[in-house]
Amino acid sequence: MANLRDEPTGAASRADVTRGADWVTKPVARMQVGAAAALAGWHGRRGASGWWQHADGGYGWVGPLFWPFAYYDIYDYTLWGDGIGFWGYGYRDVYAAIFTPYGYEDLTRYMAPPRGRRHGRLPSLAQICGDDAGEFAGLPIKQISQAILLSEEQRTALDNLADASVKSAQIIRGACPAEVALTAAGRLAAMQQRLAAMKSAIAQVTAPFEIFYELLDDDQKGKLAELSGQRAPFAPKVPAAQSCTPPEVLPWPANEIEARLHLNDAQRQGLDALQRMSALARNTLNFNCQPEESLDPPDRLATADSRLDAMLDAIKLLRPALDDFLATLNDEQKAQFETIGAKRTS
Repeated sequence: MANLRDEPTGAASRADVTRGADWVTKPVARMQVGAAAALAGWHGRRGASGWWQHADGGYGWVGPLFWPFAYYDIYDYTLWGDGIGFWGYGYRDVYAAIFTPYGYEDLTRYMAPPRGRRHGRLPSLAQICGDDAGEFAGLPIKQISQAILLSEEQRTALDNLADASVKSAQIIRGACPAEVALTAAGRLAAMQQRLAAMKSAIAQVTAPFEIFYELLDDDQKGKLAELSGQRAPFAPKVPAAQSCTPPEVLPWPANEIEARLHLNDAQRQGLDALQRMSALARNTLNFNCQPEESLDPPDRLATADSRLDAMLDAIKLLRPALDDFLATLNDEQKAQFETIGAKRTS
């Protein structure tokens, strides 16, 4: 599905992390693969980090795909408290949807069939998105089974959770892009669809997960917590609040838009309204990026669900204002608007 043959320097070494069968369960490995894939189709300065990079080193957009490895980010935060992937998402990704870092040719390259892929190269966009849902969706469940000695009743509950987990992964996979969204409005719509699918996936596993967890005794819950501590080499702890985008990092490019689009008074009013909604969305997401560190796994799952709600609320604030502004532009102005983010190189 993706053609990543123009990988940035060092991408081959990053691909080495995928040689183990369980690489996708390791947050740092996912982050490295996602970062290499995100930059493979981006025409920034050689060796530069993309401006839409998260504070923890990951990327929310890999070409046309929003939130790669979404299933595992949810599970790792819920089970082990590994927020390195999950809590990096926020306003930066909304901003990158409005002002895409990719040009038209960059985006379409990600959807092209792979050619001449060699052993050890990066996985395709389809793999990153979740084509292997059936193969790998059960890995978190397998980790639990190996770490804890379970009774028959507990094992039945875990089997039920495993079934729900596969369905959950399939729901998220169903929201992967089948085509490239070439406009800001289309990208926000794709984000909204992906986030809604993630919420549906959480709803699928919530009840069986709570039932299983409540069947565990204190000693078993302690073993689960111990397993989380053993994951440190694969998931260094990054404070969740540190992963959120500070308000000043991504300034609104009003002057650049004005210079390129030559707006009239009515269009300026639409742009002002869009900027106000963007600021409100930013403040909403930054305010809500304050999870407690001492939550148990079911509460972390509920917190993850609430965070997705906040992201959906931010998009719902922005989409009407964006649509109203774009409706005032002619085709040439719309084309110029789509180049704002792609021309940034840092």
